Amino acid sequence: MQKPESRYARSGAVSIAYQVLGERTVDLVMVPGFVSHVEVAWEEPRLARFLANLASFSRLIVFDKRGTGMSDPVLSPPSVDQRMDDIAAVMDAVGSERAAVFGVSEGGTLSLLFALAHPDRAEALILYGSWAKRVRGPDYPYGHSEAELEETIASMDRAWATGEWWDGGTPTLADDARHRDWWARYLRMAASPAMAQQVIRMNMRLDVRDRLSEVTVPSLILHRSGDRWIDVGHARFLARHIPGATYVELPGIDHRPWLGDVSAIADEIEVFLTSRKSRPRRSTAIGVDALSRREREVALLAVRGQSAAEIAAVLFVGRRTVETHLARMYS
Repeated sequence: MQKPESRYARSGAVSIAYQVLGERTVDLVMVPGFVSHVEVAWEEPRLARFLANLASFSRLIVFDKRGTGMSDPVLSPPSVDQRMDDIAAVMDAVGSERAAVFGVSEGGTLSLLFALAHPDRAEALILYGSWAKRVRGPDYPYGHSEAELEETIASMDRAWATGEWWDGGTPTLADDARHRDWWARYLRMAASPAMAQQVIRMNMRLDVRDRLSEVTVPSLILHRSGDRWIDVGHARFLARHIPGATYVELPGIDHRPWLGDVSAIADEIEVFLTSRKSRPRRSTAIGVDALSRREREVALLAVRGQSAAEIAAVLFVGRRTVETHLARMYS
């Protein structure tokens, strides 16, 4: 897919950079993680492929939050209300009255708050690698402690210089030298180290656990089971407390969605929004990774001891369909 043209939306006195790609009827606003750059993103083929996959079934709207990327710089991290205003401003600029809001990492928390504040504009909520409370505490055992995050913040200059990610010193094969060089450039173009440090410290103060029960829009929560940056416990907590949420736990350890199985994330979003998957996918995986979403649902119920008839009743499918899924899973 050809890189789309960058444009600007006015949010008060601030200009917000955005791009639009795809021409489907579903509007999908992607709210990025702590920093982003809408143009440098296209220099990484795997991220470009991820965006193209999303645009194959939606009109995808991507943007840089104020203070990052190509949007206007700011002296201090913007408030949550200002960031929500930026989402609305971009939607207004592209003529989108309602859209599914897809938040990545810290963008997920912002997307959740946007859906609560603007239920008339949020058609659906999709969270990937996200959380309701960033810091571990006595009543919330997931993720990093404040001291651990401060240690990470203190070492962020190294990431901006070399692209070394906070992965415990064990990068995956996907995060090779070429990717780290691009990632370092992406970070430098997206924000200064000081701004990024301030953003993470701001995230450390966020706690939206008491708002989760108020979510009324259809919600999809995606998380990789071995995510080394945002512990999967965060997603399981979200799934338990957002009413009616669909939860899909994917295999993998990479936090950044364009590393690892890129298509799996896009496929889950497409099925959630359109009830179908349009792109054929040739599976070369074995084991659990080779199972479709429906097969994983059947497998989960099967290992809990439910019979084919009981599984069919839960999933509203025929018993013969369940038996077909089971036969493929066994093979």
